[in-house]
Amino acid sequence: MNKTKLLIVDDQLLFAESLKTVLETRSDDLKVVNIAANGKEAIHMAEIYNPRIILMDIRMPEMNGVEAVKIIKEKYPSIIVIMLTTFDDDSYIHNALKYGATGYLLKNTPPEKLISSIRAAESGLVLVSPSIIEHLTQDSPIPDSPREMPSWMAELSNREKQVLKLITGGMNNREIADELFIAEQTVKNHVSLIYSKIGAHDRMQVIRIAKDLI
Repeated sequence: MNKTKLLIVDDQLLFAESLKTVLETRSDDLKVVNIAANGKEAIHMAEIYNPRIILMDIRMPEMNGVEAVKIIKEKYPSIIVIMLTTFDDDSYIHNALKYGATGYLLKNTPPEKLISSIRAAESGLVLVSPSIIEHLTQDSPIPDSPREMPSWMAELSNREKQVLKLITGGMNNREIADELFIAEQTVKNHVSLIYSKIGAHDRMQVIRIAKDLI
C-alpha cells in the first residue's frame, strides 16, 4: 500500500512525537516522514521529502506557521497544509486560509477525527473545527431591530440560500451534498457563485458576513 506522507511541524517535540505515534499506530495509510521544529525547517523538509500533507503549528520560533504556509504553497502548491494548533485567533485563521491552508484544526481534536480529517483534506475538502466557527460567531451582537438585508441577498437563488445556511452551520461540501441530496460538484458550483455574489474570498469570510443573516 502506498502510504500518504506527512510532515509534522511543531516546536513542542513531545507533542510532535506523540502525534507521530498516534497517526502511525491508528492508521494503516499514513506515514510521518519527519518532524520540523519551525517554519524554516518545514520549508526545507518540504523540498527534501515532498510530503503530501503538512500538519503545521502556528506559534513557533524563527518562523511561524502562517508565514511558512505562504511560502510552501507558493513553491509547492500541490502540498496540502493543515493548521493544527491550540490557538483560535481570528487573524491566524483568516491568514492561514488566505495563504492556501486546506484546514484549521485544534490540537485537542480526537485522534480518529484528526485521521479522518487528514483523509478528507486529501480529497479536497476544506476543514475548520466547529469550535473555531463557534468562536468566530459567538460574540456577534443580536440586533434590537430587524437588520436591513444586504443587496447580495436578493441575488441568491433559493438553492444558494440553502447552501449558504449550511455553510454557516459549519458543514463542508460533502456534508452539504448529502444533506441536500445533490452532487458534491454541484455544491462546489453553488459555493463559487455565493462567494462571487457576496464578494468573499474564503469560507471563514462567508461565515462572518452571513452568520446572522441567513
